[in-house]
This record gives sequence, C-alpha cells and structure tokens, in this order.
Amino acid sequence: MQPKPEQLDKERIPVVDITQLRDGSDAGAVARALHAASRDLGFIYVSGHGIPEQLIDEARNSAYRFFRSSRENRNSVSVSAHHRGWIASGGAVMADGVKPDLKESFLWGLERADGSVPDDHPLRGPNQWPIEPAELKIASTAYFEAAHEVAHHLMRGFAIGLSLPENFFLRSASSPLSRASYVYYPPQAADDNDQFGVGPHTDFGVLTVLCQDQVGGLEVQDVNGQWLQAPPIEGTLVVNVADLLSRWTDGEYVSTPHRVVNRSGRERLSLVLAWDPDPDTMIDSREVFGAEHSADQPAITCGDYLQWRFRKAFAYRK
Repeated sequence: MQPKPEQLDKERIPVVDITQLRDGSDAGAVARALHAASRDLGFIYVSGHGIPEQLIDEARNSAYRFFRSSRENRNSVSVSAHHRGWIASGGAVMADGVKPDLKESFLWGLERADGSVPDDHPLRGPNQWPIEPAELKIASTAYFEAAHEVAHHLMRGFAIGLSLPENFFLRSASSPLSRASYVYYPPQAADDNDQFGVGPHTDFGVLTVLCQDQVGGLEVQDVNGQWLQAPPIEGTLVVNVADLLSRWTDGEYVSTPHRVVNRSGRERLSLVLAWDPDPDTMIDSREVFGAEHSADQPAITCGDYLQWRFRKAFAYRK
C-alpha cells in the first residue's frame, strides 16, 4: 500500500529564480541557491527559465492529440531499439516489486536542423514521428531546444556552485545523449493503492527538467522516508538532480526517489527533458574534487551507465 504523502512544506523544495544566471547579472547568487538545494532534497522549482508559455502550450497540446489518437497511430511509432517513439502503458517498471507503470510515453532526442541525428550509441538514433498530429515534430523539436538551453544554464550554475569552471559539465556536450519525453498519465481509481503512474525511482541521467501541468500527482521522498507532495507552481519548472550528477559529485548532490500517483480523476501530462552530455563523457568525481579524492564509486562513461539502467527498467530492452 502506498504511504500517504504529506502536504508540501515550501521550505523543503525551494523556488529559485534563474533570471540572473541566464543574463549573467548575478550568476553567483543563483549558483549558491542551486548548490544549497541540490545538497538537500535535490528538487528545485525553477522560475525565470525563459521558455515561452506559448511554446509549452503548443508542445502540450500536440502531445495530447497524439495520446488521444488511435492505437494504430501510436503503434506506428512503437519504441525502437534506439529508445525513440511510443511506449504503451505497462512498458516500464521503475521499482522492484511493484506493478508496471500506468503511464504512456513518447520519446525523442537531438535532431539537427538538416534532419540528421547522431547514431553513435545504442540509446539514440532516428526519431519517429507519427502521421497524427502533423505538428508534433515541430512543437517537440522546439521544446527540446528550449529545455536544453535551460539545462545548460543550470549546469553552469551547478559548476559555479561547486567552485569549478562554469563550463565544467558542458565540456563534452556538443552531441548530447539527452532524451525528451511526453509522459501521459490516465486517471486511476482513487482507492487503487497498488498502482503508480510512475513507481518510486530515482532518475537515471545527469539532470531532469520537468514541466508539470496543473493536475498534480508528483511526490518526493525525503531522507526520513516520508513522501511529500510536490504540486505544480505556476510559471515554474521542476528540476531534480539525477543519478549521474549525484555520482559525479560523489553524493554531495542528492538524487531523490520520487513517484507519480494521479488521483485527480483527470488526464495528466508532463513534458520531460533528461539532460545528459555526450555518451563518452567520463563521470568521475575526482575531476570535481581533485585527483587525490577517494571516490565512493568508480568512474564510468555516461553512455555505459545509461545502457545498464535502461536494461533494468524497460521491458522492450529485455
């Protein structure tokens, strides 16, 4: 049975305005706030992110049209071996011992202006765009670029907060392994205590940038095991430290378990960017803390780590 979540204590998940990081007027102050939040719960509401509301609406509306389209249309872009396309409900299990997730997902990645995509790693390749809706590709590609820009500002902020060169985390990010997804949560029975939209998990990569809708359902677990509601706050994104950033900082930044339970009786949709650098980027905390640092975990490439995690989580990869 799911533990009942507490109402959010707004002091636990801070709101950080990144305007002065984006425009350079006071990057240090924003970096300090990001640094403090990342060492505590690892979740941050980010305002001043710069993504136009119209762009968010266009992406969200096109995604809804896709998930409401025929099964035949969705099946036409069933997830590929490169982790691109549609994953049906039940296609992911994010925690041991729980039912498969109720959610559906549509995934895509970097696509250059000429339509080409990198194909140098098993977790990326050609994007798959359905016939319906026709505008999905344009809206999704634009949102990917805008969210990616936010992620780059944040990674500069984290580097400054750690007293590193501001481009430290971006040194090998010219061909990023980042993935974007629309995640659709159908309504679920209020008394179904064994079913999650997404089961308890930590995110796999470096950083997650999440645009919630106004329905709610995101819950975050604190260090005492208590689940806290993380409801939407208008005009903000939710940003959280993921496993590879925690590993890169040897646990100084915290990757926190979270889950989604859609008790609203309505559809719910999230726009997600999982930001990662190039696949051959070495995740090594000694680069952060110095060669003499005794790391808790060995160095690993971003690409190798993500392959291992994806094999565990997604049924189609087994």
